[in-house]
Amino acid sequence: MLTFLVKRLLLMIPVLLGISFLTFALLAFAPGDYLSLALSSGAANPEGLAHIKAELGLGEPWFTRYLHYLVRLLHGDLGSSIVFGQPVSAQILAALPNTLVLTASSLLFALTVAVVMGVLAGARPHSAVDYLASLVSVLGVAMPGFWLGLLLLVLFSLKLRWLPLGGGGLGNLSQGVWPFLSFLILPAVTLGAELTAILTRLTRNALLDVLGEDYIRTARAKGVGQYRVLFRHALRNAALPLVTTAGLQFGGLLGGAVIIETIFSWPGMGVLTINAITQRDLPMIQGAVLVFAALFVLVVLLTDVLYTWIDPRISYE
Repeated sequence: MLTFLVKRLLLMIPVLLGISFLTFALLAFAPGDYLSLALSSGAANPEGLAHIKAELGLGEPWFTRYLHYLVRLLHGDLGSSIVFGQPVSAQILAALPNTLVLTASSLLFALTVAVVMGVLAGARPHSAVDYLASLVSVLGVAMPGFWLGLLLLVLFSLKLRWLPLGGGGLGNLSQGVWPFLSFLILPAVTLGAELTAILTRLTRNALLDVLGEDYIRTARAKGVGQYRVLFRHALRNAALPLVTTAGLQFGGLLGGAVIIETIFSWPGMGVLTINAITQRDLPMIQGAVLVFAALFVLVVLLTDVLYTWIDPRISYE
């Protein structure tokens, strides 16, 4: 296992380098930048912009700038924000924990609801619970996240006033569990809704396939209880496609967080990225994309490691 982990971690290096190159090249050839935007809006004087342009080396060819960027990147320097003049790494470190909390909460919500509904639907096919699970799956996939988020805001924040309107006043656990969760519930449910629908249907179908296996019939013939058959024997063997899909869909959660954080004013990487794109803050965009890519690669690695815990027959040696 250690050899496998070392190899996978080493493979992350060329993957992240390739992503950094593509991101840098695409932004280098994209029309417009912060300097031209600031000059056209009158937000800065030409002399100040010329100084910034010389400092950032924007007059050099793009591949020369990429080599300089790569050298800084290898030293752990993501550059400085053009708009705020602060290190990109410092702003990302301030926003990243909030995004991780949001995505982890939405993933936990999706897995919990999907496992419960999927197991109940798979244990009793063509029952009322099965039809309810199918309805949840269809609605979860059909409803866009931004529309669902606005709907939940109108219902629970404006009409019922049960939950705060947005996460701009996000507190921490030192202020109490409920004040923290009250800001988290709506964005986590909104972000995890589509994944819940996908995993619910997947769990139901995988469980139906496993329940038809010979060892399940043998366990039932020996008098093993229904609860133990479902959760100890069937669900564990049906969990591999569930874990695979959840790991691969984590990238979708990160992408969806960009929109959901904006809707709920959640102070995370999504808001940071949207602001950087709007203001043409190229170093911030590059840093955010690189961090998102690194997170996705790490989650895929964690998914592979979980395989060996779910099914001991799987070995990477």
